[in-house]
Amino acid sequence: MILLGLTGSIGMGKSTVKQMFDDLGVPTYDADAGVHEAYAKGGTAVAPVEAAFPGVVVDGAVDREKLSARVVGDKAALKHLESIVHPIVAEARQGFLERARAAGAPFVVLDIPLLFETGGQKAVDKIAVVSAPADVQRERVLARPGMTEDKFENILARQTPDAEKRAGADFVIDTSGPKEDTRRQVRRIAEILTAEGGTNA
Repeated sequence: MILLGLTGSIGMGKSTVKQMFDDLGVPTYDADAGVHEAYAKGGTAVAPVEAAFPGVVVDGAVDREKLSARVVGDKAALKHLESIVHPIVAEARQGFLERARAAGAPFVVLDIPLLFETGGQKAVDKIAVVSAPADVQRERVLARPGMTEDKFENILARQTPDAEKRAGADFVIDTSGPKEDTRRQVRRIAEILTAEGGTNA
């Protein structure tokens, strides 16, 4: 079974592409959703996070804003938080992979926003980078509610440049054209990986 890491900078259309893989029936795992689940009421991260950062749990769930206020700008606190959350998310991902393997999936999609930034490329077999020209990206992001030029520039500064991501990709999915064009690219990748994954399952 092939592990395809799906990534892309802000505003490139990664969520849309993930949905297209979903629509094709490809098993997809969303790293961010895994964290949300762990932070939700009854989630596995609630108790350990509250123990490490008292007061960040509200109504049985981790309040992301309160937690963010505690760790932003504090490297040691952020490292401590990661040491709690990463193993929980890794365990959930492992469960997802085992279920997909048992179901005979030729390949799966791991949606990892910060794939290159966290060294995640070592944990996948292939990489698909969702990309669009810089002016298209800027227009999309600045159209989001509450987004400013400053916020956008700050986010970009923390992300690996798009050109570097494309250089490290096995597949580049260009989302600047019509949706049907993007869907065609996704279908083509699915065909290639289904053929490859089927032979080494």
